Amino acid sequence: MKNIPVLLVYVTSLMEYILKQAAADLARDRVVIGVCDGPMLAKKQYADLIEPIEKRMQNVEQYIKSIKPGLIVEVEPITDPYGPSIIDENLEAIVVSKETFPGGLSVNRRRSEKGLSELKIEVVDLVSEETSGDKLSSTSLRKLEAEKSGYEQDT
Repeated sequence: MKNIPVLLVYVTSLMEYILKQAAADLARDRVVIGVCDGPMLAKKQYADLIEPIEKRMQNVEQYIKSIKPGLIVEVEPITDPYGPSIIDENLEAIVVSKETFPGGLSVNRRRSEKGLSELKIEVVDLVSEETSGDKLSSTSLRKLEAEKSGYEQDT
């Protein structure tokens, strides 16, 4: 596989680092990673604690390059669930979690509608929280951060 897109809900939690690690491992030449912005973050809990898009994109690029220095890393802000995955004809695969697998299927439907080849869907297991067994997510990490600091979420 040469070109792997990764569509992530939020790019700072351990969950997404696992997806990025898998994408870097699969990619030989180039990896494309979409970092959610704008309307994709509007309904997130503790959204005002999410770092600015520029910082998150820089963190993603640095992380991938630390894993696989020779890889071409393209990090793009995305404001819809598809990002570059439905327009980049050179992509070959998409990395998803079990929870986001339906999104991978939706990407392939949209690619087919546009006359693009379907992507191979690579499914990666996520990490669970030690105490609850729930999937570790950026929302749970932001909630923990808020609780530690006494932060009150706007409702």
